[in-house]
Amino acid sequence: MEQVKVNIYGADVVCASCVNAPTSKDIYDWVQPNLKRKFDHLDFTFNYIDINDTENHSDYDQSIVERIQDDELFYPLITMNDEIVADGYIQLPQLTKYVEQHFVK
Repeated sequence: MEQVKVNIYGADVVCASCVNAPTSKDIYDWVQPNLKRKFDHLDFTFNYIDINDTENHSDYDQSIVERIQDDELFYPLITMNDEIVADGYIQLPQLTKYVEQHFVK
């Protein structure tokens, strides 16, 4: 069974340009059951990474956080196996398309 490590980077505050969008935590809670249900043959692990809490970040996580803080990327941001999949306004079709292209044989 293929492992897919999903990281969701975000903050408790909704980003300024994301009016009416779900919070990062909402995305985290919503993505898990949707991906698990649609791709039940894959082994997903999900992590929520708070961009305002810099404790225990790997170098990779810190580089993503810095890019968000420098406005190169937007949060919430989702990576799968350390590849950026989507940032800002997250929609399920973006995620499912990525999974189908990279993990479904």
